[in-house]
Amino acid sequence: MKDVGFDTATRRIALGMSGGVDSAVSAAVLMRAGYEVVGVTCLFTDDEKSRAAARDAAAVCELLGIEHAVWKCSEAFEREVVGPFVDGYARGLTPSPCVSCNARCKVPQLLAAADELGCEKAATGHYARIARLEESGRFVVKAALDASKDQSYMLSQLTQEQLERLVFPLGAATKADVRVLAADLGLPVADKPESQDICFIEGDHRVFLEQRGVCDEPGTIVDAHGTVLGRHDGLVRYTIGQRKGIGIAAPEPYYVIGKRFDRNELVVGFKDETLIDFVTVANPNWQAFDALAEPLDCMVKLRYRSTKVACTVHSCDGGSVEVRLISPQPTTAPGQHAVFYLGETVLGGGMIVEVGTAALSASAR
Repeated sequence: MKDVGFDTATRRIALGMSGGVDSAVSAAVLMRAGYEVVGVTCLFTDDEKSRAAARDAAAVCELLGIEHAVWKCSEAFEREVVGPFVDGYARGLTPSPCVSCNARCKVPQLLAAADELGCEKAATGHYARIARLEESGRFVVKAALDASKDQSYMLSQLTQEQLERLVFPLGAATKADVRVLAADLGLPVADKPESQDICFIEGDHRVFLEQRGVCDEPGTIVDAHGTVLGRHDGLVRYTIGQRKGIGIAAPEPYYVIGKRFDRNELVVGFKDETLIDFVTVANPNWQAFDALAEPLDCMVKLRYRSTKVACTVHSCDGGSVEVRLISPQPTTAPGQHAVFYLGETVLGGGMIVEVGTAALSASAR
């Protein structure tokens, strides 16, 4: 396997610039490597926050003496990211919009802008690396050298066609390095704070969902055996694994371990009932190979901030896979993504559609 580094044979490159410090420093790094950089700010929403980000990006480009372009893509963002997020919650999922956004909106729109601007390559400020497998020639994402900032999980849905055209200038950098370089260059965004996880929601996501018409009807709280314990205020108000705010008194804390949208039931259990044995992943995107030919022993992350754990991945009918965890793990939620690793290399990943909890499985029999 060989890390894909800078290749300035094609000198002109489109860099996605969000107005933050990471993309600003990426521009400087690419310029030092010999690229002709064009800063591209994708406007995913039509609001003052996006326009302010575009102004910050333009100020950086002016300081660095590079071209800046604004690419309007709010319709694609609504279609590919916001709409599926709302629909997912309405169907009982807990979506992870940033993962799908990279592959379905952010990178495709940046590459479309690159084509328009005469750039064969595109770059982003993600903390990750790209490598090429020597035997197959396939492209894979690798973890950043700074494990605390690694965003490889968020890039697990990128396709071969996308990876072939991408450059990640910050793959070998730390956040401290980036801040120092930004200050040394006098960039106006050197001290700009980190952006929030879900960029299109200000405040409580439940208010956003209500505004989008997602009903939030009260219902019953039950244990894994179906015993009614109380009432809930609406299923979208609760998160799988939640402990506080359930509103049921007991000798030990209850946790949310499931949601039954067909019955409008919130399922709770004690801590030992929160552990899961397997998850089912629908139609995973494989980067390291075309398809899963045989059971795969690897590591998996069940949430962005979770640690990798050992598992065995088995093919199922219809293109899905079952991920059998070597040891029980804290529960995750359908709608989150499972991402598979071998060492630092992303093998692939996909959306979790089923969570195997021993307590819930027993209650269903």
